[in-house]
Amino acid sequence: MGIELAQSENGRLGRIISVSNLRVDIFLEHTDLGIRDMVYTDTDFGRVLFEVAEINGYVASAICFGLTNGLKRGMDIYKADGGISIAYDDSILGHVFNSYGHTIDNTEMGQVPTRNIYDKSLAMNEIIIDGDILWTGIKVLDFFAPMRKGFKMGLLGGAGVGKTVLIKELIHNVYQGLQSNSVFVGVGERSREGRDLYDEMKEADLLDKIAMAFGQMGDNAMSRSRAMYSGLTLAEYLRDEKKQDVLLFIDNIYRMVQANAEISSELAHMPIDNGYSPALLTEISEVEERINSTEDGSITSFQAIFIPADDLTDTAVHSISQHLDGQVVLDRKVAEKGLYPAINVFATNSKIIDPEIIGQRHFQLVEAALRCLSRYEELEQIVAVLGIDELSEDDRNTFFRARRLRNYFSQPMYVAEQYTGINGEFVEIGDVLDDVSAILSGECDDEDESSFAYIGAFMKYQRR
Repeated sequence: MGIELAQSENGRLGRIISVSNLRVDIFLEHTDLGIRDMVYTDTDFGRVLFEVAEINGYVASAICFGLTNGLKRGMDIYKADGGISIAYDDSILGHVFNSYGHTIDNTEMGQVPTRNIYDKSLAMNEIIIDGDILWTGIKVLDFFAPMRKGFKMGLLGGAGVGKTVLIKELIHNVYQGLQSNSVFVGVGERSREGRDLYDEMKEADLLDKIAMAFGQMGDNAMSRSRAMYSGLTLAEYLRDEKKQDVLLFIDNIYRMVQANAEISSELAHMPIDNGYSPALLTEISEVEERINSTEDGSITSFQAIFIPADDLTDTAVHSISQHLDGQVVLDRKVAEKGLYPAINVFATNSKIIDPEIIGQRHFQLVEAALRCLSRYEELEQIVAVLGIDELSEDDRNTFFRARRLRNYFSQPMYVAEQYTGINGEFVEIGDVLDDVSAILSGECDDEDESSFAYIGAFMKYQRR
């Protein structure tokens, strides 16, 4: 597993002629070398690995996998067979890998089949664009931002708003509904947060349903950049070999862009806006185009995106957003009201909110719910100043129906049962539509708004 090392039959490939922070330049004695080939040299501290980034005649520039400490001019370079590869069988579940295919969770995997992380798995004629809708059982997501298999969803939210709990619940529900597994990719992730996620998955009994790849924040740019490719290869195994509908979580894809910018700077490329790599669009597209559906399985991704200086027009953010099919926004203001998942329904969207895809009834209810909740925000300010008695009867009905609706979209989570003492609920979309329709039509006006908080379906149990 990882990188297969074997000295070429031709012996030495070349020698180092310069060394910098991440990069070495190699004078080649043989020209049988390509971009992304692996090369290595041996030092007093052990074997040092590189990936070839550029070849200009008989000089190749390569990026180091770790530190360049101990390297000097004149050191011999050899070619490594196989390139970066990662485990490609059932043993990936329950393990944490680094960007180069080695486990970092104090476990050994032995000899298992591997695959190069750059191998593309799909031809254009294999890709299915009109996949089935992937219902998650989470009311607010299925109602306001339904997903198709193969969708790419942006996940925006800061610390402490329930992002990890939402991710764990999605993993649990997709496994429960589809018997499918998940992959988590930490790109530039803090090592402490990665450990927290590992421990939480283990505690929630979800570790054997997920494979993880981490390019940690303390690693160099090469590691942070290549974590995406390793994670994608793990997801492709589950889709192509296990025929599963996979959830892929990426946190944070913007850090891949930053890592590529560092590598580009090391190679002395002229940067574009904000110092990004001139190959920015290609680098993002290469990753995003591997997230697709086939007839047998799919990869549906949630991609956390850092917004630099809250600038949605930033070149990198815009380039990533072009590939997304929707976004889920977690809001601290919603979390402060004690409503989880703390999703801002006005900023959350999906491109399949279309009557021809989700049906006329669902589409009309989404519009009606957003109108009701939007009017509530206006009325809330009036009530704060003048009091509820100053509202008309219609506005008073809208005010209280919106509060019931807001509470209804909270939900007890399976993965939080031990903390809340409330059993988790998987809610079918048909029940969600019935409940929203009943709330908006006034059928539930006699019910106290508190009875809608942290429940599953409502009308189904009322009718019994």
